[in-house]
Amino acid sequence: MNFYIVDVFAEAKYAGNQLAVFLGEGTASLSDEEMLEIAREINYSETTFIRSENLEDGGYDVRIFTPSKELPFAGHPTLGTAYIIQQEIIKKAVDRITLNLGVGQIPVTWSDTETEEELLWMRQNPPEFYHSFDRDAIAPVLGLEIEDFDDRFPIQEVSTGVPFIITPLKTQAALRKAKVNLDAYYQFIKTANAKEIFLFCPEAYDPEHQFSARMFAPALGIPEDPATGSANGCFAGYLAHYNYFGSDRVEVQVEQGYEIDRPSLLFLKAQKNGDKIEVMVGGKVVAIARGEWLN
Repeated sequence: MNFYIVDVFAEAKYAGNQLAVFLGEGTASLSDEEMLEIAREINYSETTFIRSENLEDGGYDVRIFTPSKELPFAGHPTLGTAYIIQQEIIKKAVDRITLNLGVGQIPVTWSDTETEEELLWMRQNPPEFYHSFDRDAIAPVLGLEIEDFDDRFPIQEVSTGVPFIITPLKTQAALRKAKVNLDAYYQFIKTANAKEIFLFCPEAYDPEHQFSARMFAPALGIPEDPATGSANGCFAGYLAHYNYFGSDRVEVQVEQGYEIDRPSLLFLKAQKNGDKIEVMVGGKVVAIARGEWLN
């Protein structure tokens, strides 16, 4: 098998979220346990396997694994894998590639921003909203005070395929000081559908950006994620659902990963369309390395 390493949601090399993508005849014969073992060996937040270079129902079959389990969907693996398919299988410019994932078919499109920088965009499934939590229940999990939370908006489980606990904070100072208490965390998630906690605040390092964020998922083998496309899709839906800017239309840029020296930038779009919310998450992909995986 060949493998490729890319940085996703990165403005330059050695930033964003690392992804390993496996491609070749050998990937089709891998068992679930073998894919999980390889993901553990790589030990990135996620590793993907392109199961075939041939289209199936108009899309490419892809599997996504963390070091501890398979995921039906994840954001940066979707964009990074689509990039490798375009570069290594199709080998020419395209407008759209579809990935067949556990949550169904997810399209990825290419576009240029006003600054002529190429972005990859994924359309996520419409967000679904679930259980809300009290601040005093989650504060000890994150090592925060009640006053650190923005009580204008709920702490709530939201999913576009994978659920996250979207948690609003007031300031970047509160965001920076958050630290997961593992004992409290594992006790807390016993009664939650989501195992992943996404924190955000309306302050950023670059004044041209609107938010800073962090994402913790120790139960998935991810102490902290540098850039989480699936969580940011949920976040975009959350902003639209609660009219965060006084409107159901959202177009923002989110910084993530600064606290762990992997600065990332995610582009979010969302808007209500009838009883559903349309969500798009975009970012850049930077190629880092390629190699051969030994049998």
